[in-house]
Amino acid sequence: MDRHRPQYHFLPPANWMNDPNGLIQWNGTYHLFYQHNPYAAVARDMHWGHASSPDLVHWQHLPPVLAPTPGGPDHTGVWSGCAINWNGVPTAVYTGRDDELEHVCLASSRDGLQTWEKYSGNPVLPDPPPGLDILGFRDPCVWRANDAWLMTLGTGIRGVGGAVLLFSSPDLVDWNYVGPLVTGNVQQKEPLYTGDMWECPNFFPLGDRHILMISAMDHHPPRPLYTLYFTGEFRDHRFFPEKYAKMDGGDIYFYAPQAFQDESGRRIAFGWSMEARAQAAQVAAGWAGVMTLPRLLEMRPDGWMSQRPAPEVETLRGEKHSWNNLALRENTVAQPLQLAGLAGDTLEMEIVFDLGAGDGAREGSFGLQVRRSPGGEEWTEIRVDCQERMLVVDTNHSSLDEAVKPGRYPISLDFTGLDRVNLRVFLDRSILEVFANDRAIITARVYPSREDSTGIALFAERCAVRVERLDVWQMRPIR
Repeated sequence: MDRHRPQYHFLPPANWMNDPNGLIQWNGTYHLFYQHNPYAAVARDMHWGHASSPDLVHWQHLPPVLAPTPGGPDHTGVWSGCAINWNGVPTAVYTGRDDELEHVCLASSRDGLQTWEKYSGNPVLPDPPPGLDILGFRDPCVWRANDAWLMTLGTGIRGVGGAVLLFSSPDLVDWNYVGPLVTGNVQQKEPLYTGDMWECPNFFPLGDRHILMISAMDHHPPRPLYTLYFTGEFRDHRFFPEKYAKMDGGDIYFYAPQAFQDESGRRIAFGWSMEARAQAAQVAAGWAGVMTLPRLLEMRPDGWMSQRPAPEVETLRGEKHSWNNLALRENTVAQPLQLAGLAGDTLEMEIVFDLGAGDGAREGSFGLQVRRSPGGEEWTEIRVDCQERMLVVDTNHSSLDEAVKPGRYPISLDFTGLDRVNLRVFLDRSILEVFANDRAIITARVYPSREDSTGIALFAERCAVRVERLDVWQMRPIR
């Protein structure tokens, strides 16, 4: 088995996976559909793969449910979409790919989501609205609003920016164009460039606001950028954004997320983490693409959205090791503190740094290195930079393999009113997810070339800092 293959994150038994699709809980069971090529670890021949779970973490692999229909409106691919409850019938609303054309199609299940039948009248929305010079027309997100169904589709308006279009229907079959839900500005570069095309829109209420999640890309040539979320007000069929930010500082390594509301009312999201190694290595390994851990989404009092791992992830914890009251001396980056017995590549770590107990902690930076080789030839750095108010994951030294794509991934971390930084780090072979105070998250991919790159070390720079608590769990595999 490929030693970079994750053990407690979801991925199919083999071949290609990308966007999560059709997330739904049905009669107590969670269902995860996903973009899947069942024939090879390359991005083509898109089907909907399928898995089910009682708890969001232990998954049963099931046969693919939707495949391209030769000669049909989805003959070149069953692309992304959602799943809804239509009068007691599980119903998929998805993008059918017809060469360069994109349509909205329907399918439904009568046997508990195991097999699906496509609607004979597909596509139910064959064309975009007339008069719009658009760059795409895909990824339906559907919900019930009073006596009608509403649907958003991702697009870009040439020369204007990314956009989300809103449609209405009484029956999921006959759709009317309402207008743009919201439109971006391709000329705006600050505080964040939002691209010229928005795909995979998710729109939903959260607390007293509405959230719009979009995956921003540049269309010529097609290039994914990152996932953004906007918070704001929804009224008169328009969305009025008030704030926006990156959902994850790992950019393309947390992409095309989908959120759903489970039967207890929680809003939960999964995202796709693409690979950072050469396609030849992916094909040789026989798999590509990982789903991130499930994230619980909640509104914070300051109007931003918090993200934290769903509590069910904690059921995977195995053997635990703990350290308390560790003092990190200044400038220990070159010779970080390595703790005896602390190593592994399938771990959860929770680290509490006390900002008030060290010399200059609020002006310096500190953090840890994971997947570190004994001689320091390879390592991946997780850094909290207090002066710049940033969380940073740096993979530039993560592998000696030149076919691995390195990078440095920063995201803003607000310290206002905080005297501690709490890091939760999930390391699962080649995927790394870092949560800082549930406010800043970074997903990254790492592929050390050395089998002994399993060490963990702590460091401080331009300051001394105290580690109040460090808990480490070996994580059990989900299969």
